Amino acid sequence: MYKKILVALENGPADATLLPHVGALARQLGAELLLMHVADGFAARNFHQLKLAESDEMKADRDYLDRLAEGLRATGVVVTTLLALGNPPTEILRHAANDHCDLIAMTSHGHKIIGDFFLGSTIDRVRHNTRIPLLILRAERPAAAGGRGGAGRASP
Repeated sequence: MYKKILVALENGPADATLLPHVGALARQLGAELLLMHVADGFAARNFHQLKLAESDEMKADRDYLDRLAEGLRATGVVVTTLLALGNPPTEILRHAANDHCDLIAMTSHGHKIIGDFFLGSTIDRVRHNTRIPLLILRAERPAAAGGRGGAGRASP
C-alpha cells in the first residue's frame, strides 16, 4: 500500500506524537520513511541566493534529523533524511512528488480558524495542493511549554 512515507517534522514537541505512529506503520508495511524538516529562518530562505553559510539552526536541524533516523533504523526501519530550505508547504509538496512518496505524515496543532488565519496552516496548503494521501495526527500538548527546546524529546 504505502512504500515511501514523507514525515514532515517540526523539530519540536509535536514530533513525539508523530514518530511512534509512522515508525510502527513503516515496520508493519515495510515502508521507507523520508524524515524531512524545512528550515525557514532568514539564512535558510536566502541560503542559495545570498550564498550564506549554514546557520547554527540549520546544523541543529540536520543533527536532529540524524538522531531520529538512527533511532528508527535501530528498530528495523529504512530511513533517509532531508533538510529542506524555504517555505514549508512548498518544500513538502515538491519533495513528496519528486521523491515519489505515497503518503505524507504531519501533525496538527488544532488551531481554530482565527489562529490559522494569523499563523497560517501548512497542512491546509499541503492538502489543497496534493493528491498524495495525508496522515494527520493532532499533536499532544506538552506538559510544559518548551518551544524548540523540546527537540530532544521526540523518540521513534
